[in-house]
Amino acid sequence: MKFAIVFYSMYGHIYAMAKAAAEAAREVPGTDAVLYRVPETLPEEVLGKMGAQDAAKAMSGIPLATPEVLAEADAILFGTPTRFGNMCGQMRQFLDSTGGLWMKGALVGKPGGVFASSATQHGGQESTILTFLPTLLHQGMVVVGLPYSFQGQMGVDEVMGNSPYGASTIAGGDGSRMPSQRDLDGVRFQARHLAGIAHKLMA
Repeated sequence: MKFAIVFYSMYGHIYAMAKAAAEAAREVPGTDAVLYRVPETLPEEVLGKMGAQDAAKAMSGIPLATPEVLAEADAILFGTPTRFGNMCGQMRQFLDSTGGLWMKGALVGKPGGVFASSATQHGGQESTILTFLPTLLHQGMVVVGLPYSFQGQMGVDEVMGNSPYGASTIAGGDGSRMPSQRDLDGVRFQARHLAGIAHKLMA
């Protein structure tokens, strides 16, 4: 079963979650999980001024996502940072290039999910996932979230991401907070859950 993790990460938070998701998905027998990064739309000069060059270098060896990657995958997990309560522009531009898949119904019936990152605890992680899901539904995909069987999204003992809509993390206003163990556990759970559903659908 081909499991694609398609993500955009400017400072490495979503990348850290994507790697954790891939590791977890591979724990499901018969699952081949591969990372794909969404093409960058900002020039290097701008990325440099934003302090994002180090993360870009770290991800340079990851293959670029294309519509064909989505068509060939049996399950897809998307990862995006939050921009004003929505997905980032890079992810939106990539998804807007998949009209040909929609015309063919190439993604109909495939399970998919979303995980996200925001700067603050109420910075739009839930709304980002919720506004992402209509694209999956228009493509005919089967939406898979993060069920409450993942108990790590319960409680108020620490600052944490995650919701029933999908895994998430909080980067902090200056980006200094990397995903916590609980945040990573959430995306691992979602990835295994998605992989398991994909195997059932294929059967």
